[in-house]
Amino acid sequence: MSYKEITKLPILLVDDEPQLLHSASIVLRTSGLSEILTLDDSRAVLPLLAKQQVGVIVLDLMMPYLSGRALLEQIASEYPDMPVIMMTATNDLQTAVQCMQAGASDYLVKPVDKNCLVAAVRRAMEARVLRAEFLSLKERLLTNSPHEPRAFAEIVTQSPSMFAIFRYIEAIAASPQPVLITGETGTGKELIARAVHRLSERPGALVAVNVAGLDDTMFSDTLFGHAKGSFTGADRSRDGLIASAGEGTLFLDEIGDLTMASQVKLLRLLQDGTFYPLGSDRPRQNRARIVVATHCDVRRDVDSGTFRKDLYFRLRTHHIQLPALRERIEDLPHLTNHFMGKAARTLGKPAPAAPLALYQWLRNYPFPGNIRELEGMVFDAVARCQGAVLPLQSFKDAGADGVQMLGSLDALSTISPSGASFPDPLPTLKEAEESLICEALRRADGNQGVAAGLLGISRQALNKRLIRRDSDNSSPNGLE
Repeated sequence: MSYKEITKLPILLVDDEPQLLHSASIVLRTSGLSEILTLDDSRAVLPLLAKQQVGVIVLDLMMPYLSGRALLEQIASEYPDMPVIMMTATNDLQTAVQCMQAGASDYLVKPVDKNCLVAAVRRAMEARVLRAEFLSLKERLLTNSPHEPRAFAEIVTQSPSMFAIFRYIEAIAASPQPVLITGETGTGKELIARAVHRLSERPGALVAVNVAGLDDTMFSDTLFGHAKGSFTGADRSRDGLIASAGEGTLFLDEIGDLTMASQVKLLRLLQDGTFYPLGSDRPRQNRARIVVATHCDVRRDVDSGTFRKDLYFRLRTHHIQLPALRERIEDLPHLTNHFMGKAARTLGKPAPAAPLALYQWLRNYPFPGNIRELEGMVFDAVARCQGAVLPLQSFKDAGADGVQMLGSLDALSTISPSGASFPDPLPTLKEAEESLICEALRRADGNQGVAAGLLGISRQALNKRLIRRDSDNSSPNGLE
């Protein structure tokens, strides 16, 4: 059963005192739990459960005909996922322990405090929701592909790591809790936020705002709005983005750049679900789900004191860490072909073909700008293309500052004072050259042009070195 289905289920109150049922119903309704069912005969509970589902049962312990203890045991046996809260006038520890052992989720002593009753019911409902989310997540993680592929149509991938993220999103999409999306610049955090909103099926819109660079006043005005006359020039009241989102999703991008004052206001919004427009002393209720994203290492920012620890743990109830493009190189052909077609349609040109050496070159490029950088590279190459095949040189020009050897040779294990890594004893120049050439050819899948680019030499120069190496290897003495 999904989160939405559970939260719509009614609360069942069972007690042989009609006055208590009436007062408890009023307390729960005024707290926002509008669907309440009442029964004053314990014998009618099981027939009701056979016909109708309920979210939580609040059950009196001492009742005629069928005691609450006996009814609890039957409910626990037939409906093991059903939370049952026991109520009794007996303030006895042994009785409470016996009820909990029999399957009760909580134990309240009459006369029950109003706040205690509401808190117990909410705890029981939340526990049932969390159990449902866990079972849903467990089921989805056992499969290899998302259940709702249309929700991720904007994201081009065949990566198992991305499919695992999709399945996680499906499991937590209906939850009202905030979502923290982290990952390097250009990894597609906003696309993930859209997928979360789409799968949540929330009735409101997705409202996105980049909060980087906003001071505290601008942040408050943008999100919360302001009342008429709250500051110079405020000649009329204005709703903020929270009100615009309604019951939808509010997506805050670059949350790691928020000021400390704005972090406090966001924390209060998440904790209390209320906010104050600028210049207003009347709180308003937030109905939107909060999804945030950042390229920063938030855990490191918490340790350094630039990001509030309490806000971090509140935000990361659901956490999605997106992999960098260099960690999902199996997607390079799919993404490149997708962007080639998109660029060709935009420019009104026929889609060109990719040169054979392109994918080897792309696999060895670090992509500091990730998917956004790849899209820019492809668009530029399609714009410059005058024939039927993309020019490889345009990619090399675009990535001239980022091409670098990723990692050092496997044989190099110690660090020299200059910062380079060398083994002991030190290899000869000939040995180092041989190792570099072999590694470059491995990374280039044997393509000499790509390998030469990785080494920073011309293809002719690499070819000469390969001929010389083969010549040396053909004679034990290195002589013809």
